[in-house]
Parts: sequence; structure tokens; C-alpha cells
Amino acid sequence: MLEAESLRLAIDEPVKIVPYDLAWPRLFDQEKRRLEVICPGEFPGIEHIGSTAVSMLSAKPVIDIMAGVHSLAQADGVLPILCANGYTTSAEFNATLADRRWLMRHSEGRRTHHLHLVIFEGSEWRRRVMFRNVLRRSSEIRCRYEKLKFELAKSFILDRETYSAMKTDFVNETLRGVV
Repeated sequence: MLEAESLRLAIDEPVKIVPYDLAWPRLFDQEKRRLEVICPGEFPGIEHIGSTAVSMLSAKPVIDIMAGVHSLAQADGVLPILCANGYTTSAEFNATLADRRWLMRHSEGRRTHHLHLVIFEGSEWRRRVMFRNVLRRSSEIRCRYEKLKFELAKSFILDRETYSAMKTDFVNETLRGVV
């Protein structure tokens, strides 16, 4: 499959939730090590976030990674290196993000990894780690979140942006109960 065709298919890939895969932590570890080689010393922290980071939680089969940076200018500086090493990004999409930069890896028309560059230990960093940890600790919250994800995936199968946005209230409500 040609690279351009694979990218187009990955961008337009439908939202699909699959059962938890025991390989997800290993895939994260592999990519974390690869990022440390590609950008040595750039990331003071790299975390596995999102649903693939939560044991037994169904998820889109895309490994979500959060890499800490000291500034968004630093993030912008590593974008070309990451893009030369298998990632792709959208300047237009990143321009809409005030607190992070986003990149994607894909293969054979499927998204494989999302990489979020955020300020290390800043509010977005803490928020994402906290939500992941709540899901890891609470089976009740994890089950409610999983149910919501399946419902949203049915309603927004061809609209990833809306699917993601519709989870925001649940995340915010969950974190209000923790903080």
C-alpha cells in the first residue's frame, strides 16, 4: 500500500472499539524506547495514557502516548524529527490545540499510535495521568466509561473528533470527584 493511501485511510479510519489486548503494554514499551532513541534527552517523561493503558478496558486499538516537554516551542522543534521517523501531524489541527501537540503513526491504513506532546507535569499532564489512574483503580468507573465509549462509537463511527469530544464531560466529572 502506498504511503499516501495508507495515511488517507488512517485519517478516515472508522471508530472501532475492541476488547483489551495484552500486547498493548508491550507495544507502548517498544515505542517509548524508540522515542528515547529518536529524541535523546528531549522528553523528561513518557507515559502510556488512554484506554490501551488500562488493563481489561476495551479501546480503539491505538496506543496513546504522552511525552513531556518543557515548552510547546520545544515540542514544535521535535516535530520534524518525529515526522522523519514515522509520525505524521497536522499543522492545522495542532493550531487548534492550546496545550499540546499531536502526532500519529499509521500502518496499512490503520492508526497505530497517537503521540501527545504536553508540558511535563503541567495541568494537562496531571489531568491525563490522573484519569488513567482512576480508571485503573475503579472497576465501576471503568465499566461506565467503557459503556459510554461503545455507545459513542456506534453514534459517531465516522467522526473521531466528535467521538473524542463527547467523552469530555465524563472525564471532567470523574476528575471532579477525585480532586
